Amino acid sequence: MTMLQSVVRRRRAVAAAGAVSAGLLVLSACDKPTPITTLTVGTDTVHAQAVCYNDGKELKTAGLTKCLKANTTLSVDPDKTVRIGVDPEIADNGWTILMNGRPLVDTIKKTYTTIPGSVFFTEAYGATGNSTIVSIREGDDKGVTGIWTFKLTKKDS
Repeated sequence: MTMLQSVVRRRRAVAAAGAVSAGLLVLSACDKPTPITTLTVGTDTVHAQAVCYNDGKELKTAGLTKCLKANTTLSVDPDKTVRIGVDPEIADNGWTILMNGRPLVDTIKKTYTTIPGSVFFTEAYGATGNSTIVSIREGDDKGVTGIWTFKLTKKDS
């Protein structure tokens, strides 16, 4: 074997080892996806991963305020119905709709519910202006295990 063939073979081996190492590093950095929540208005649908989630374990109360930052936005016609769906895992644990951090409904154990779009822009329910923050809180008053947050903006009629 010539010196040139030896150098080429060594470079290939190093490149292959580097590719394998990089692939393993990328895979080890992946987080397990959280359960999904879905909001639908008419034909517009948005899905979201949890803003705060600890693999189904209880979240610390002190850090929950940061979980109310929206990661997804949906434009809502107040005359339409907002359909909210959750993964069965969330439904099994019970979930509540929060509007600007305050409970809008009692704990739900189904995977689906509907709310009139106008509710999200009514002052009586804590709305101000043309947008509101809506969160899905998994768990009950004894412990929160996940939060998904959306920003709903009022669609011009």
